[in-house]
Amino acid sequence: MRLLLDKDADVNTEGGRYGNALQAAAERGRTKIVQLLLDKGAEINAKGGHYGNALQAAIEGGHVDVARLLLNESADVNAQGRRFGNALYAASRRGRTQIVQLLLDKGIDVNPEAGHYSNTLQ
Repeated sequence: MRLLLDKDADVNTEGGRYGNALQAAAERGRTKIVQLLLDKGAEINAKGGHYGNALQAAIEGGHVDVARLLLNESADVNAQGRRFGNALYAASRRGRTQIVQLLLDKGIDVNPEAGHYSNTLQ
């Protein structure tokens, strides 16, 4: 990764299953790579790919540390995703209570209408 970035690889290139490199690294729990990509200018709230954004990719992978990093780096907690509608829905559907608490601490909207079941409680 560092070799490619040192040769000016574009960290925000779009395409493929994940939409961009940040989402791929987030979904796989690669905390150091996520940080490296952010340091090199990766757009934290870029939309696209299977999950819709990097935060939802990290949540789907169950990666608390990556989700925390993204939230601390100003990921949009209320951003709408693709597959799960929003981050709270994605976290609660998998029973990821630590991530749900992180999202609540960051002020996520607890009454969004999004996702397969229309709201988080369902």
